[in-house]
Amino acid sequence: MGRRYDCGGAAAITPDERTRKLESYRDAYGRLVDGLKQFPRDIWQFRDAHGCWSIHELVVHITDSEANSYVRCRRLIAESGETLMAYDENAWATSLDYHDQNPDEALELFRLLRHRTYTIIESLPEETWSHTAYHPENGNMTLDDWLETYESHVPEHLQHMRENYDAWMAQDNSG
Repeated sequence: MGRRYDCGGAAAITPDERTRKLESYRDAYGRLVDGLKQFPRDIWQFRDAHGCWSIHELVVHITDSEANSYVRCRRLIAESGETLMAYDENAWATSLDYHDQNPDEALELFRLLRHRTYTIIESLPEETWSHTAYHPENGNMTLDDWLETYESHVPEHLQHMRENYDAWMAQDNSG
């Protein structure tokens, strides 16, 4: 789930590309809620044979990731040049017992966090998008890199949910 960055000399995205990414970032909650409707709640705890996260765990993870995103974004805007926090996603899922957390509350928190961040970033001055910070696992990243990561986060995990659902369907229909 980690993404590697090499921002040295990387071209910034165009304003039109950023506008598209901002709209997609803004609309992620609705896409997540709509996407979740295709998966019956009684299978949300299912893990495929590879032990990948369940749909329930993915929902809680998306929210915990968004909480980190919330802080990282503000750090990039207000404290350019500083270090961002890394975290062990698997340790969080285990230690915080994601299956014991309420996914509806997690979704509501995701909605609020995403909305608050969007209201800040939607009209940032152009120069702010080139602010940088150091991520201990991914190296230097700009605010544009941050947007790229979190704009794609929900769609990537909806795909993981679909794969988990397909594995459940294959298992359920195998006999």
